[in-house]
Amino acid sequence: MIELKSRGELDAMRAAGRVVAKVLQSVREQAAVGTSLRELDQFAADILNDEGAKSSFLHYHPRFAPSPYPAVLCTSVNDAVVHGIPTDYRLGEGDLLSVDFGAHVDGWHGDAAVSFVVGNGNQADLDLIAATERGMWAGIEQARPGNRMGDIGHAIAEVGRRAGYGLLADHGGHGVGRAMHEAPHVPNEAVAGKGMVLREGLVIAIEPMFLAGGRDDYRYADDGWTILTSDGSRAAHVEHTIAVTADGPLVLTAP
Repeated sequence: MIELKSRGELDAMRAAGRVVAKVLQSVREQAAVGTSLRELDQFAADILNDEGAKSSFLHYHPRFAPSPYPAVLCTSVNDAVVHGIPTDYRLGEGDLLSVDFGAHVDGWHGDAAVSFVVGNGNQADLDLIAATERGMWAGIEQARPGNRMGDIGHAIAEVGRRAGYGLLADHGGHGVGRAMHEAPHVPNEAVAGKGMVLREGLVIAIEPMFLAGGRDDYRYADDGWTILTSDGSRAAHVEHTIAVTADGPLVLTAP
């Protein structure tokens, strides 16, 4: 069932979104050469505690996973697309890091992700990240009452395919609310004018994942969580939780 949110409920979700934005911005500032992924995770957990919020990711156990998720951040480096578990790996110059984070406040969730290069990056990685961000904003622009879900996926894919990137198969965005993952599924590639009609009060996470090698397929790492590009090419992942409103898309996880 898809639950449409009232204006008051959107205000409550914005509180969770602000925590998500603060953590992601702070982690990005903290992610220097030599910093370990586990240190970033602890840093994020400390901010969560200070804000009186709770992690949406810690102990989350979907059907596909072999075990509950053990951290508050997803930290995916280079050819890891999404769901990378923080380890003792220390960031190196030029690493492409994608950080996904979710928090809930008073029972309402927010979910967002950023990708960036640690230290000095090469132009190919910067272009990949920029295209993924453009794809996300193109999708967000379509999130208006009366449009269809396919309009979002079409807009995202137009950006990615035109640039020659792959789009991670079998993955996309999702509804957000009292649970981190709710209906409906939000495709990253779809036919414009098709799919469910978007209605005011719908809250969804829009999250393109672009793969530099141009292929869509992937493989799992040994941990059963981390998704890797099949060809070893780099990937970027960005995400915002947004609400469909009469005034246009409202980004709930903006700083």
